[in-house]
Amino acid sequence: MATILHKRSLTPITALFEVEAPLIARNAQPGQFVMLRVNEAGERIPVTLTDFNRMEGTVTIVIQAVGKTTRMVCALKRGENILDFVGPLGRPVGLPTRGHVALMGGGFGAGAILTIAKELTARGVEVSSIVGARNRDLIILDREVGAHSKHLHLCTDDGSAGFHGFVTTQLEQLVQGGVHFDEVIAIGPVAMMRAVAETTRRFAIKTLVSMDPIMVDGTGMCGACRLTIDGELKFACVDGPFFDAHKVNFAEAIVRSKTYAEEERSALAAAAAGG
Repeated sequence: MATILHKRSLTPITALFEVEAPLIARNAQPGQFVMLRVNEAGERIPVTLTDFNRMEGTVTIVIQAVGKTTRMVCALKRGENILDFVGPLGRPVGLPTRGHVALMGGGFGAGAILTIAKELTARGVEVSSIVGARNRDLIILDREVGAHSKHLHLCTDDGSAGFHGFVTTQLEQLVQGGVHFDEVIAIGPVAMMRAVAETTRRFAIKTLVSMDPIMVDGTGMCGACRLTIDGELKFACVDGPFFDAHKVNFAEAIVRSKTYAEEERSALAAAAAGG
């Protein structure tokens, strides 16, 4: 079990949890994830690490209540326990030691770029973070990410904060305006990461994306997160979750991400009916 030490609401459907997990914190590296389960009858879900503190033995995660299990997690309170909290899993993201890196967080992906921003800044790398959401109320952790970024660009679909438009349009304008990026790292919905890959391909900028949205069991046993990377079969959970964006077959990945859509809808309907 892992005890929730702190809980903070970020949006009406998104919450941050600081969890007591000293063994995970001791071994965690940026880009990895944990698997959690709320109760004996529940499913396991993968969650990317938002932060970790080795000295205090804590791990921070961000959960968005979009399905039955994530709603169950978000209903937990400070002092309650998460039944299973396993990790760190996945391969750490490979990070440079110099240059200028753009970190792109779409939606709750902003939570996942925080620990990467901290590590890059600690290495002396110049960090520009581009964080996007549908509107200002859905932007999360912009202060925390901004504290570890030399430049912070907020983007909203409706123009309620920062740049009026998509994160990819902001990135394109920065590059066309003369800003040089040695690398781009994007975390968010699959469609958003595909758009980033298409944008950076035109400018020949090295780009990594996290394919965690299609993961299910986190061990490679279920096969749900199969990917084609440069023509080769890979599994997002054990071979990734980070891959060269220009080698990912995104058309296949988007189909894969919708595999359990009907089951998710049925689980939510059953939960709403008290099942």
